[in-house]
This record gives sequence, C-alpha cells and structure tokens, in this order.
Amino acid sequence: MTMSSRRIFIEYLSKGAAAAALLPSVSGWAANNRMAFLPKRKYSANDHIQIALIGAGGMGTADANTAITVPGIKLIAACDLYDGRLADAKKHYGNDIFTTRDYREIINRKDIDAVIVATPDHWHKTISVDAMNKGKHVYCEKPMVHDVTEGAAVVAAQNANKVIFQVGSQGMSSLGNEKAKELLAAGAIGKLNYAEGFWARNSPFGAWQYDIPADASTKTVDWKTFLHNYSDRPFDPLRFFRWRCYRDYGTGVSGDLFVHLFSSLHYITNSMGPTKVMATGGLRYWKDGREVPDILLGMFDYPETAAHPAFNLSLRVNFVDGTADNTYLRMVGNEGSMIVEWDKVTLTTNKSYAPADDPLLKTKINAANISGYDRKKMLPPDTIVYKAEEGYKGAHFDHFYNFFQDIRTGTTSREDALFGYRAAAPALLCNDSYFKQAIMRWDPEKLSVPA
Repeated sequence: MTMSSRRIFIEYLSKGAAAAALLPSVSGWAANNRMAFLPKRKYSANDHIQIALIGAGGMGTADANTAITVPGIKLIAACDLYDGRLADAKKHYGNDIFTTRDYREIINRKDIDAVIVATPDHWHKTISVDAMNKGKHVYCEKPMVHDVTEGAAVVAAQNANKVIFQVGSQGMSSLGNEKAKELLAAGAIGKLNYAEGFWARNSPFGAWQYDIPADASTKTVDWKTFLHNYSDRPFDPLRFFRWRCYRDYGTGVSGDLFVHLFSSLHYITNSMGPTKVMATGGLRYWKDGREVPDILLGMFDYPETAAHPAFNLSLRVNFVDGTADNTYLRMVGNEGSMIVEWDKVTLTTNKSYAPADDPLLKTKINAANISGYDRKKMLPPDTIVYKAEEGYKGAHFDHFYNFFQDIRTGTTSREDALFGYRAAAPALLCNDSYFKQAIMRWDPEKLSVPA
C-alpha cells in the first residue's frame, strides 16, 4: 500500500468512524462471517443434530451449554470418569440423557452425530481419532493434541473419514478476529513486523486450583482409565481434578492459553506458524505441587511467506498478576498497530517519515517552504475503535454455530485439524523449550521438527 493510498484508506475510515465503531464494513464482514446472509429457518424434531459431551468438567459443561443454544441442536449423552459429574449432567440436561464412564459407548451409538471432546489434554488425540473413525463429527477443546508428535494422526483421521473436525479456540470465530483480518489485509497498519500477546490472572481458580469434591475416591473416579498411557500411581485427587498442573495430563499455560493467541494470529495473518521457539519463566507463587510454571514468556520467529512478511511474536502468561485479569493480542506494523479482542479492535495509526538518507528529502523540504507557509493538513483520527454491535452473542456461540453449519453444509471448518495442529505445535514446543532450556525448531509446512 502506497502512502497516498494509505491516506485515502485512513480518511475513508475516519469519515465512517461513527458507524464503524459499531459494526465492521459490510463487504468485509460478509466475506468473513458465514452467518451474515444464511437464511433463517426452524428445525423440526427430525432435523436435530444430536450431540454428546465427552468430558463433563468446567469447560465441557460450558461448551455443551453454549452448543444447545444453537437452533436444532440436542444433547443426548454425556461421558465422564467422575460419577458426580454424570449425576450433575442428568440434573442439568434431563434425566433421560444417556450417561457413561466409557467414551466408546458414546461413539458406538448410531443416534449421535457429533461429539464434544473436553477431556484432559492427554486424551484428546485418542478420543478424537476413535470418534472420527466411527463417522462422528468432532469439536475438540484446545490444544488439539498433548504432544507435538500426535497431530499427524488427527489430521489423517479427518482426511480419511471426511467428517467435520473443529478445535475449540472460540476466538477464531469472533467479530474481533474477522475485523482484524480485514484491516491487516487492507494495509491499515502497514507492513507487519511484530506481534505480542498477554494473558493475566490472579486468583486460585484462574490458576487451576479447582475444587476437590468431598466424595472423590477410587469408587467414584475411574482413576486407571484417567491415567491412559502414563505412569501408574496411587489415586491422587489433585492430579485428577487439577490435571492442568501436571505434565502427564496437561500442557501448562502455553497449551491452555498461548494456543488461543496462536490461533487468532494465524487466522488473521494466514500464517502457518513459526520456525524458531524460545521460552523462559518460572514457578513464582502457586507452589502447590504443580509441575508447570505460573509465569511463562515465549518468543517466536515467523519467516517471510507469500502470505505475510517476516515478523517476531512475544507471548506471556502471568498467573500472579496484581493488576487485573486481562488478555490481548497486539499487532504492530510500520504505520500503526491494532489491539485485537474478541468483540473489539482498537486501530492506532502513526505518521510515517521518509528515511533521513532519502536523496530527494532536501528538495521536498525546499519545495514545501518556497512560499514561506507550511500549511498544516486536516488529519484523520489517530485511533479508531471497532466494537461489536449490541446484542452480539459472542465468539463461543459463533464458534459452535459455524461448527454445526459446517456439518449441515459439508464446509471445511476454519479451525480444522491441520489448522489446529499448526496452532498447537508452537505452544507445545514452547513447553519443550522451557523444560529443556533450549531453542526449539519447527517446520510449519512439513509439520515436523527438523533433524
């Protein structure tokens, strides 16, 4: 984008700032948001997409609660390894839903069209692949896999079974991400050279100190199944209910939160991922037996591709942040920056200057001063804020809406297994870098760690 065209672009934005503050431009929004002009219809009882929940903990329950608000969706089964959650599911969704500890009883049912996989991370790959091999559509919570070596199997299962697979980084379907993608493509911040993301928390629950039920025991919990392929050990309710704190079952703050930022960034930039990963951090406060840091900083090198210039990414998570709970993704170019949130984008533009060694710089200055009057110009606003229209249902609803529309129409999800693998890999390699105290390499095209 030339300087003159950029000025025209910014002046255009400023003239429509009042309207734009409420809604993205119609052309860009319609192009990116498949919900824009879909015909409204009522679904008959025979037209329901029937779903099951596998993993009925906090995130799984939130997913199911959102999914059933989409018209034409019916939850008919739930699976969990803790009996208390199965009892809660019957109370919440109706006593007629089918419940089980064994996910295989779910995916073998002919009346289930799709499953939500919201188990601990170390079960994601196995259940997702098994479900797709049974012809089920899958909504799998992030990160898609527990280890970087597992991604290929999920991609292969989706390709082989021709089902819809979607990873649950819900910001992917947000109005904020869609507007940011449109603005970046239009050159609103010039040439991207740097991005940063931050996630702050400061509470026991935010730091994964989830409640431990009083009745937790080997009678109410299927502990052996929970362990999966990892080390056998005596029943430990902390490991079961606070699994994110342990490396055998969770993926730390990087797998829990960095992966959201990777997903948004890759969607906005059309990037396949970084080639170099470095991390540092530590366990500063939550010394409760956990095996992963509560503060983590990651740095990532993104090479130049046909889709974007080379740029650097800095990510950080702080579970001991005394300011406030907060998250953002900030993208910086040579002519401005934008802060991307799921329901808002804040665009800030800056004046550009010719390089000091420009051979025509003195000529330009002399020409401007020949009349003795350097008249100032009418400038557009430095900052424009785009906000979602009042009544916006949010990214979580949008993500499930898109998932079910993909099932109905056979459209590939915007966060399919290939995309999910490319978002999960740098998050998992960030953990590897921290624990190995080494720089990690990644090939986002070949989806492999270089030899």
